[in-house]
Amino acid sequence: MALQALLPRQTAAEQTGASVSATASRLPLLVPRAKRVIFVFMQGGPSHVDSFDCKPELIARHGQSIDFTGVRFGDFGKVTQQKLMQPLWKFRAGGQSGKLVSDLFPEIRRHVDDLCFLHGLHTEGVAHGPATLFLHTGATVQVRPSLGSWVLYGLGSENNDLPGFISLMPSDANGGPRNFSNAFLPTVYQGTPIGRAQTGSSQMTIDHIRSPHLTQQQQQHRFDLTQQLNAVQAAAARNGQDEAEAVIRSYELAWRMQSTAPTVMDLASETQETQQLYGIGEKETDEFGRQCLLARRLSEAGVRFVQVNYSDQSTNPRWDQHSNMPQHAIHAKATDKPVAGLLQDLKQRGLLEDTLVWWGGEFGRTPFSQGSDGRDHNPRGFTVFLAGGGVKAGFS
Repeated sequence: MALQALLPRQTAAEQTGASVSATASRLPLLVPRAKRVIFVFMQGGPSHVDSFDCKPELIARHGQSIDFTGVRFGDFGKVTQQKLMQPLWKFRAGGQSGKLVSDLFPEIRRHVDDLCFLHGLHTEGVAHGPATLFLHTGATVQVRPSLGSWVLYGLGSENNDLPGFISLMPSDANGGPRNFSNAFLPTVYQGTPIGRAQTGSSQMTIDHIRSPHLTQQQQQHRFDLTQQLNAVQAAAARNGQDEAEAVIRSYELAWRMQSTAPTVMDLASETQETQQLYGIGEKETDEFGRQCLLARRLSEAGVRFVQVNYSDQSTNPRWDQHSNMPQHAIHAKATDKPVAGLLQDLKQRGLLEDTLVWWGGEFGRTPFSQGSDGRDHNPRGFTVFLAGGGVKAGFS
């Protein structure tokens, strides 16, 4: 798809002598409904059996010990006895579809008629690092391009003044930068991180796009000279053209972003009503609400792939309740209203029709207890949901 789209553009460019940006928007082979992606990543493994995957049999057989085979570590043939544990939160029907969603997510439950739930996911990773890498790149250990890089590679960017792939507040742990890496794809498809996990929304900025030591005119002169030198160097070193081209494009993008990025990232320009929709100004939801609102603004501005991370810097991240499952309520409270606000805002603006929203973690959690009130990792079955972009809504 990507090659077929690239060839006509490259041929035309060669005929006119013009250059084609590697991230220029291009037409796909088939006309898609989804033009952009917002991935809401819940790192740590939220429990599907306590949230979106109601299992009446689990409630009916609560406390019973039954045999499980190789659930956790892939030790096929090894049988262990585990005690079933029912959901800690009550499930209630939402919307016209009647989809059962637990009281962990009452706000998202109001939007179930716009959602498509996938309950049969599985992964090759059983620990957070490998599972997170597998989710983002399709490999647990090898260096592979992330999904955002592939999307940008295939479709290009709709805005030449902003990166085409942005990861908001990513973690340095569990794969770190490899989760938004271009790997063997050209360098221009690398994801751009904004902020770092647990640093607060005040740090949700793009580094190094302004120089505090130079005036605007001085920066312009330096930029023009650098572009001329880079062009000469790139022409003389075709074997290393990818790296040289990436440097040139980075300088160009950074220059354009000086005027574009501050406007897009100015959340204060939103109405009070919109900010309240995301939970901005409320203690529990302010931080993640700002991420979700910025994701909408970036997507609206033409960023092809935006990842919103609910994470931290720990090797056992936020949703990882091996004990004390009631802590799930803290994380659900922090994310439920912002995600629901994002869905509602996109729909009100007509953006949900061609924006694919994807919510999920790297794996689920076991239907049996770990200790008295925890759940272990479950790589063999978990739930995510999709919205918009032409997916079948109100469906599981």
